[in-house]
Amino acid sequence: MSLEVSLLTVFIAALITALATGVGAIPLAFARHVGSRWLSLGAAVAAGLMLAASHSLVAEGVPEGAWMVLAGMGAGLVLVVLADRWLDRAGAPDVGDLKGADARKMWLIVGVMTVHSFAEGIGVGVSYGGGEELGTFITVAIAMHNVPEGLAIALVLVPRGVPVWQAAGWAIFSSLPQPLMAIPAYLLVTWFEPFLPVGFGLAAGAMIWMVFAEMLPDASRHLSPAHLAAVVVLAFMAMFAFQLLIAR
Repeated sequence: MSLEVSLLTVFIAALITALATGVGAIPLAFARHVGSRWLSLGAAVAAGLMLAASHSLVAEGVPEGAWMVLAGMGAGLVLVVLADRWLDRAGAPDVGDLKGADARKMWLIVGVMTVHSFAEGIGVGVSYGGGEELGTFITVAIAMHNVPEGLAIALVLVPRGVPVWQAAGWAIFSSLPQPLMAIPAYLLVTWFEPFLPVGFGLAAGAMIWMVFAEMLPDASRHLSPAHLAAVVVLAFMAMFAFQLLIAR
């Protein structure tokens, strides 16, 4: 099968998602503290974006093989749950506990986010296997999701004396697996095209789990259920509209 998207395009797209993590540190250059409500709002927006991305992956894969998509979603769910249990046994702190983390946990959480970035890099590569339009949409969704992750890392480092620019560097470092994993993931799905629906389902299943297990609980800490639901729906609508614009 010939590659419909250049490897350079896939690499640059995944690199953009990594750089977006560093953007999250920028607010701390102007204010050393970001209110908890804003963090919850960011988590709610990220949840809506990831749900829209998951919807797009499923919709793209179903015409090629609905049962394969379902199988992939099941595999993605199993993998992300196993990874989450492994992190719990390793004593990794929850993202919501970042502000109270000590020095050991500070570096541990950077490592944890680095591990999570492998899955995001695979998601970018897999999505470009479905074409440049889908790849662009998923890239934007993951990039927007990475901004609050970078802010979370900066909120740990900056209060402990780390300069903002260094905190941004560490945030980007935690996302470097994204451009590193995107290329092999893209090559795999293009070489094994019949299994592309499985890859779409795998990425969608993992992202949906992340939304309900991590993002929504964080968002619900300082947002009422009504406000949380409204933000998630609006974020979903915005990304769906963006996808329609790209399709044109």
